[in-house]
Amino acid sequence: MLIFAMFKLLPDPARMTMGQRPDVASIEAIRKAQHLDEPVYKQILFYLNDISVFSIHDDTPENQEEYGYSKLFAAGGSAYVIKTPYLGRSMQNRKRVTEIIREAVPTTAILGFTAMGIATFIGIFFGIIAALNQFNFWDNAILSSTVLGISQPSYFSGVVLGLIFGYWLSDWTGLSNTGALFEMVGLSDELSFNPKNLILPAIALGIRPIAIIVQLTRSSMLDVMSQDYIRTARAKGLSKWKVIFKHGLRNALNPVVTTISGWFASVLAGSFFIEIIFDCKGLGFQTVMALNNFDLPVIMGTVLFVATVFVTVNILVDLTYGLLDPRVSYGK
Repeated sequence: MLIFAMFKLLPDPARMTMGQRPDVASIEAIRKAQHLDEPVYKQILFYLNDISVFSIHDDTPENQEEYGYSKLFAAGGSAYVIKTPYLGRSMQNRKRVTEIIREAVPTTAILGFTAMGIATFIGIFFGIIAALNQFNFWDNAILSSTVLGISQPSYFSGVVLGLIFGYWLSDWTGLSNTGALFEMVGLSDELSFNPKNLILPAIALGIRPIAIIVQLTRSSMLDVMSQDYIRTARAKGLSKWKVIFKHGLRNALNPVVTTISGWFASVLAGSFFIEIIFDCKGLGFQTVMALNNFDLPVIMGTVLFVATVFVTVNILVDLTYGLLDPRVSYGK
């Protein structure tokens, strides 16, 4: 709703979408298709009706084909229907927003999950090392490195990594500072996944989460390892590594999992910049292009999709707490 309101501050979204020399007929067609010729409150109601699962539409073959609904019952010339949320069509190429999102999501998902996978593995590993070597050389070196990692925004890391390893040292690394994750194979329409183009953007996107996870794992491990049940486990003669991984790490993971879920949202936001820097044609790239073209349906659709992902991830993380920590129970 906030983005919808922000675009209402523009003098004429339809005219701005058409560029420098728009023709009157095209502008009027866009205004009618996007209900821009209606009062603002009606535009909001039209949009909410489109994205609702249960909605009301004129009962015509054209509408049934466009919205892909199943009719519940008809009343007069209207139909009460059930459908998947309809996000509209792009103002630029009249392509369905759902199709644009479906084509872009694999790139962003691969990039985000790879970055968080790298960050989680490296972060927990070095966090444990720092906790087991508190106040000595390794602890100080790791903590100093995390300060450097936290201070670098992902777009800065992306520019530096792309310049060094994708340009200056590209002959040795074999990497490029630009390139889509899915590339065309020859003259065919087939897309082939190129893992080389994933390395630099994933590392650039994962640097800040690595630093956060290292610090949180270290802090949580130090707190857990000072608990009475850890001393009891040691007194029973359990091996050092069994105490650390079975009794210590499992109970220390709850705050780490919370952080990972929160940073997953930040990683998706950071991917918007990374995808532009490395020319990855993902959801962030499409959103930025839509912003440049004032393509409101695409912007609204991507925002709704990302918001849904955030909510879903946080719910799943809450449900995993009980698996990680037996002390956590769910209300009945």
